[in-house]
Amino acid sequence: MDTVSKPPELLALHDVTAELFTTLRSWFEVPSTVALDLDDIDSAVSQLADPVAIAALAMRKLQALRLLAQPGVRTSTDVVVTIVQDLDRALVQAPTMHLQRAAAAADWDAELADLLGDREVGEGTLPLPVIGSDDEDPAVSRFRDLHGRLHAAARAVVEASKGEIRYLV
Repeated sequence: MDTVSKPPELLALHDVTAELFTTLRSWFEVPSTVALDLDDIDSAVSQLADPVAIAALAMRKLQALRLLAQPGVRTSTDVVVTIVQDLDRALVQAPTMHLQRAAAAADWDAELADLLGDREVGEGTLPLPVIGSDDEDPAVSRFRDLHGRLHAAARAVVEASKGEIRYLV
């Protein structure tokens, strides 16, 4: 199998994978170690529906991608493309799952009290924040940008290998 140099987009994933990893840990409170239930073929069903478990598995794949993106570590085009593809579903869903978890954990009475200040409900009008339908949490925007860089690296790998499976060094 022929060898090609790793494209700059792949080499640039060092910091990208680290930031995605840290964000997933923060958003989903993923502990330092996570146990896998391998008791039975079907024992993963409940675990794979858990957002923390999904984030933990994505974090492991980010660790692998970070290693493979380093200079001097030999890999192949199919391995890089497969890892990026495997990460895709979890990274697409992560911002929504994060916001759902935050909304479920919010103390909405306290949030209302913060908005009201010293006023009681029904006493005067509240200044309402102006939020457009296109406004997005900056952390979510940053996460999506970083996720896009994984795709850019995968595309660059495919282009560098001319669409064929090649070793990358």
